[in-house]
Amino acid sequence: MTLRSRRLLGQLAVSLAFLLVLLGHAGGLYRLLFLDKLDAAIYDLKVQMFRAQGVDERVVIVDIDEKSLKEIGRWPWPRHQTAMLAANLFEQYGVAAVGYDIVFAEPDPSSGLPVLEGLAKGALAGEAGFVGQLERLRPDLDYDGRLAQALARGPSVLGYYFDTVRRGEGDRTGALPQPLLPCERLHGLGVRPLTASGYGANLARLQAGAAQAGFFNMQPDFDGVARRMPLVIDYRGQCYGSLALNLVRAALEIPGAGVAAPSPAGRPASLDLDGLAVPMDGRGMALVPYRAPAAYAYIPAADVLEGRTPAARLEGRIVLIGSSAPGLLDLRVTPTEQAFPGVEIHANLVSGILDGTVKWEPAALRLWLVAGVGLIGVLLALWLPLASPVWAAAGVAGLIALIVGADAYVWQALHMSLPPASLLTAVAGLFVLNMSYGFFVEARSRAQITRLFGQYVPPELVDEMARDPGRYSLRGESREMTVLFSDIRGFTSISEGLEAASLAEMLNVYLSAMTRVIQEHRGTIDKYIGDAIMAFWGAPMSDERHARDGVLTALAMQRALAGLNPQLEARGWPAVRIGVGVNSGRMSVGNMGSEFRMAYTVMADAVNLASRLEGLTKEYGVGVLCGEATRAACPDILFRLVDRVRVKGKAMPVAIYEPLGVPAEVPAEVREEAGRFESALQAYQARDWDAAEAALKPLQGRAPCKLYEVYLERIAHFRGHPPPEDWDGVFTFTTK
Repeated sequence: MTLRSRRLLGQLAVSLAFLLVLLGHAGGLYRLLFLDKLDAAIYDLKVQMFRAQGVDERVVIVDIDEKSLKEIGRWPWPRHQTAMLAANLFEQYGVAAVGYDIVFAEPDPSSGLPVLEGLAKGALAGEAGFVGQLERLRPDLDYDGRLAQALARGPSVLGYYFDTVRRGEGDRTGALPQPLLPCERLHGLGVRPLTASGYGANLARLQAGAAQAGFFNMQPDFDGVARRMPLVIDYRGQCYGSLALNLVRAALEIPGAGVAAPSPAGRPASLDLDGLAVPMDGRGMALVPYRAPAAYAYIPAADVLEGRTPAARLEGRIVLIGSSAPGLLDLRVTPTEQAFPGVEIHANLVSGILDGTVKWEPAALRLWLVAGVGLIGVLLALWLPLASPVWAAAGVAGLIALIVGADAYVWQALHMSLPPASLLTAVAGLFVLNMSYGFFVEARSRAQITRLFGQYVPPELVDEMARDPGRYSLRGESREMTVLFSDIRGFTSISEGLEAASLAEMLNVYLSAMTRVIQEHRGTIDKYIGDAIMAFWGAPMSDERHARDGVLTALAMQRALAGLNPQLEARGWPAVRIGVGVNSGRMSVGNMGSEFRMAYTVMADAVNLASRLEGLTKEYGVGVLCGEATRAACPDILFRLVDRVRVKGKAMPVAIYEPLGVPAEVPAEVREEAGRFESALQAYQARDWDAAEAALKPLQGRAPCKLYEVYLERIAHFRGHPPPEDWDGVFTFTTK
């Protein structure tokens, strides 16, 4: 055998081995993360390039924005306000349907009706005048009843959620709506929707008043990006419809939904809404056809309540009620934006269903991929070793252009979504293998580390990483880490009192000072969100003391702020206060986003809890709050237990702690105060209200603070309204 023959056979063997790896991925035997990421990036690019332009006037978002909160009050509003909003939408504005990206899970006692009813059954039971007057006032004071009546005035679709994570029997609150159809009808078509173990739904009387309800569950892809939404979810053999799906049904007065089997042309199974076909994948999900930015009109809820909005802007429209206010805003990562309002995802899906532009993947997608990769790959593996570099480059470039063009055509003309990464990788990879490219990767690693991580971590850490660049990359991975969120208190008031240029300059001074503290403690800056800062420890460089570094950073930020405020005031700016939340746990870290915009960031439930802890600092009047995992990882730092709480979105209670500092640096009087508060908290948990109050009042008198005030108010409340026998001492927060 000649040298040339051996070389050609060697190239062919390497090429076929490479193809076998790709075919295993295409056939679903295993998943190659880099191909999944490439497919996701190509999908996101197609969404951005071909998305519909202009405003969709059929769908309007009634926004619980900062203006509305300022006029009406903080959220949640008393239900009679929501009832007035619903009534105005139907009666004054004549909307087609109203969907609520909100769940009304608990009764509203804010009118005082439960207290009056208690008096009528107790101390004033014999007072006929009082009882009679109560009956006359009951319709006005029954806020939930008023909302139920308002919902019944038009096609209303309430929101709720399913628990699709936990196995077994999950929590069940509220009343589910009527199911869309039996799931066995979908099973026969090869569709197996997500299965729920529990749900959090609306009050039964509200559900009875509404026409329908739809779940608002999001199901992000592997990289945390919301590209698709469940259309149906299986609960005990019945399939329930999503908020967007049922909102379209309500607006078009479609009583039910049919199912259509996969077509011979490859179109998958779909839901049939009286002629509107909504394609779905094998898990009952639909790809969301995102539109261009500013696709939907936002109308403040306060303007609708007060009748200030022109009727022409709402008449005949499909309305979604959501929120853009900080603290209430539900942000998601989408193919178009890193922070996208969740309510707009529902709006985009509504538009796509109405337009018939919901993308679909072929029913036999894996067979298509295996055939394409196998056929083109084998032909290239046989031809490339024989072709000259010029002809090989020209042929591969033309083939890639043909694949990309065909993919763009079927996307736009047929609304078909194909994942071309395997095919493109086969073509490009075989070319690289046969032309012996790829040698430059190792040589460029050092410069790449500096370019990729220089914007996130301190310069000295970049230099340290550059000494061994092979250890670091932007690929996604799971690590034990610590994350920190900080936010300026009352920033809205501050921003309203400063001109734009002064506000920007003040923020630059503040953020520079805080960033300096974070970098001095080896932290990685994730992002700035207005006046908020997100940072983490444990990536890209490993940090065994990530929890300690995060806690000490939070304390150092508070100390730095004490020195910064006099400088701010000297320049005519207001002094600022911040709240800091710190939490530790296992997190996914890596470069996430789209081809046009990437961010090295972390995502996990532990990250969400850190954000919640930052928000809770203002509830307790403390500067820093930490989670249990962080406290457990810092045995050489002194903490005091602040409370045990259930935060919004979590069923399990968590203990929250305020770090006081390294023991040697904590003054004796602070230690003494912490010990007395711990005794008061133990008495509170044991329902010994007298002992708890006796311990708290001297503390409040000597060093007044909101934390002691909170517990004194709770004690006063529990004296008049004792908690149930199974009370576990946990305080539940129903808002973010």
